[in-house]
Amino acid sequence: MAWLPKKTVVVPVDFSPASGSAVETALQLATRHQDVHVLHVALPGAVMIYGDVLAMGELTSRLASASEDLASFLCERGAAGVTQVVREGDPGLTIADYAAEVQADLIVMPSHGYHGVKRLLLGSVAERVLRHANCPILVLRRPA
Repeated sequence: MAWLPKKTVVVPVDFSPASGSAVETALQLATRHQDVHVLHVALPGAVMIYGDVLAMGELTSRLASASEDLASFLCERGAAGVTQVVREGDPGLTIADYAAEVQADLIVMPSHGYHGVKRLLLGSVAERVLRHANCPILVLRRPA
């Protein structure tokens, strides 16, 4: 398997600047822009927010809002023509599952570089993807 170019590249984004860099890197690695699948994973709808469970209508509205936010995020970065996807679930597992679903050749994602207690409490999405994905993963270091 040749390293470059890739046919299908999945890029998970959380709207951070590091995610924008990952999208730019994926666009350089992919054969065509539509082969870059930019994925945002929203937390599950059953998540308690201030003691309330989100109603189904609120979940639908939240996912629609995330889709709009993703479109704006990509437009600001000149990433026209990429495949845009919003899913709900555990971010690490959802990213790995989506990559398998589209038979991705590569996942490009940033590392937020948490250490110590913060990493223990927040977990590591990149680490979870590394454990569950069936394709190569390019984890980008965050800028110094």
